[in-house]
Amino acid sequence: MPKRKLDPLPSAAFHILLALAGEDLHGYGIMRQVAEQTDGRMRLGPGTLYSSIQTLLEEKFIEEVDLREDAKLGHERRRYYRLTSAGRKLARSEAERLAGLLRVARSKKILRGDYV
Repeated sequence: MPKRKLDPLPSAAFHILLALAGEDLHGYGIMRQVAEQTDGRMRLGPGTLYSSIQTLLEEKFIEEVDLREDAKLGHERRRYYRLTSAGRKLARSEAERLAGLLRVARSKKILRGDYV
């Protein structure tokens, strides 16, 4: 069986899926959302962002939606991306995996508090 590109799921790809869970976004919007949802701890550079987007598109975890004009940019069109049902399932699975790791860390007294 060939190894999937997203197994295990890279952190950048997970953050992109989370960013798209709430709304369709263009690349720069995804970058801003990831920075916001991590309180600035993760900043995706263009290379990481667009290579991750390409892989997520190829694996059908996200899809490109119709090009839209951006009112702030005049007639410039941006590519917008949307989470697919498979992408939502993958994000949920990864969140559950990470929650399990947090439970283990708490049981080993590595992490204290209510993070999950």
